[in-house]
Amino acid sequence: MAQFRPHTAVFSAGSWGTAVGKILADAGTDVTLHARRSEIADTINTTHRNPRYFPDVQLPHTVTATTDPAAALDGADFLVLSIPAQSLRASLSGWAPHIGPDTVIVSLMKGIEAGSGLRASQVIREVTGMPAERVAVLSGPNLAAEIMAAQPAAATVACPDEHTARRFQQACHTPYFRPYTSTDVTGCELGGAVKNVIALAVGIASGMGLGHNATAMLITRGLAEATRLATAMSADPATLAGLSGVGDLVATCTSPLSRNRTFGTHLGHGLSIEEATTATRQTTEGVKSAEAVLSLAQIHDIEMPITKVISALLHEKVSLDEAATALMQRPPKPER
Repeated sequence: MAQFRPHTAVFSAGSWGTAVGKILADAGTDVTLHARRSEIADTINTTHRNPRYFPDVQLPHTVTATTDPAAALDGADFLVLSIPAQSLRASLSGWAPHIGPDTVIVSLMKGIEAGSGLRASQVIREVTGMPAERVAVLSGPNLAAEIMAAQPAAATVACPDEHTARRFQQACHTPYFRPYTSTDVTGCELGGAVKNVIALAVGIASGMGLGHNATAMLITRGLAEATRLATAMSADPATLAGLSGVGDLVATCTSPLSRNRTFGTHLGHGLSIEEATTATRQTTEGVKSAEAVLSLAQIHDIEMPITKVISALLHEKVSLDEAATALMQRPPKPER
């Protein structure tokens, strides 16, 4: 008897979507990448390489691509979403009619929707009408280039329904990628969203020539901000001490492969927001989500001084020097 192979549709064929597609294929899942551009889909199908992001990495033959969302979703057990958080609502509204009645949606997005303050899983449920047990989140210290090189990594699969979390855990478990499960979706998503903002701050500090002490300070106090917000929103503080919290925070803040840290470094070197956007060349969720994260903090009466300063800097309300001064001149207080 032939062994059952799950089918996953990955939207889209960006760097992280491609990396997760490779993980799933290596774990024994048939994968269809949804690409916006026909030349990307054609190249993946003919050469098994993504020419835009990983032209030198061979993808498994069980990874195919299409520009047709209906074709990608046909018979899909899982729909993995790896698109900018701010375009999720509009894009998913167009794809929703093609989603099967039993398909599980897995979010890779680490941002907060501007205006609504909703996390990605909340937007997904609002747009599709899906119950919570069919919406999961994958989050952790996962740099796409390292994943493509099959370097060891781990992540958290979070879903209120443990069975659903275990299903996707099995679908993406490989010798180099170790997924853990959790039921704390809120904690996982907030850890992922806040760490991007903190990584901007670390990048700025690095670009300004500040030292490792400043980096350690920002990471540690950034974790405190994320934990305060997540706890106020009913998340388990232990989640922020795990892979989707401190693990993701450390990787994103310290690696030159991190687009948020890279964007911040450009700002620290004196580039404008527009110049840094051009130089980074990829979506930087921290830039888009900083104000939304700060709004959540204000709603829940939570102090997030790093996030507040970064939001002001991104909106050109303060200069680099004023931002550094604002953080260092805050009144002294107990650490906890």
